[in-house]
Amino acid sequence: MQNLRNCNIFWVLALLIPGQVIFADAPKNWQIGFQNAASPVMEQLISFHNLMLIIIACIAILVIGLIFWVIWRYRASKNPIPQTWSHNVTLEVIWTLLPVVILLFMAYPSFRLLYYMDAAPQADMTIKVIGKQWYWTYEYPDHGNFSFDSYLVPEKDLKPGQLRLLSVDNPVYVPVNKKIRILTTANDVIHSWALPAMGVKKDCVPGRINETWFMATKPGVYYGQCSELCGPKHGMMPIEVHVVSEQEFNQWVERARKKYE
Repeated sequence: MQNLRNCNIFWVLALLIPGQVIFADAPKNWQIGFQNAASPVMEQLISFHNLMLIIIACIAILVIGLIFWVIWRYRASKNPIPQTWSHNVTLEVIWTLLPVVILLFMAYPSFRLLYYMDAAPQADMTIKVIGKQWYWTYEYPDHGNFSFDSYLVPEKDLKPGQLRLLSVDNPVYVPVNKKIRILTTANDVIHSWALPAMGVKKDCVPGRINETWFMATKPGVYYGQCSELCGPKHGMMPIEVHVVSEQEFNQWVERARKKYE
């Protein structure tokens, strides 16, 4: 309920500020589907997911239909004398080849999307993410190499517009419509940096650097959480990313250099 009240306060404030586009995406009460896509990767993920739903629905309808047809066609009242045949070569070939064709049809968009997600394009900037128990450290090597820690805001310290278990004291800032390379690692155990609206989920492994990327297409505030069971405070490692214009980002960088260096 507290989370719901905070969400309502945020949207009321958003409506009261004229001439300013405010957008925030975070988990919502009773949410079933994905968060709204805010990157090309997430748009393709949702499209692929919808394609899989269609395929699954067609297979389910076919199988259920065949079951009911067999029940009706071969019921005891209609077939008092059981059939004596046990094989049908044509049917066996069909139900062997049909799954192969379906899997091949699924494989092409799947492999294409996996490659698109993995192969980071020419990035406009890089952010290094270090998972720690239980907070994040962010480094901006392309902008003076400053770094800062990002902790969960305790419930008692929440301000209007901040979300319970999601808002942090030092959020990440990135410019809109820029390709952001994310390098992930960890200091202690395996963490996972996940930002659903951007279609990002990358493990942070001690002693190893993993790479992913995203490009935010909408200004706003986006939330995520550590998606690895990293200890008793696993649920206390939120991620807050502010997507702003390039001018606002440059202004934030100037302030951040003075604050964090």
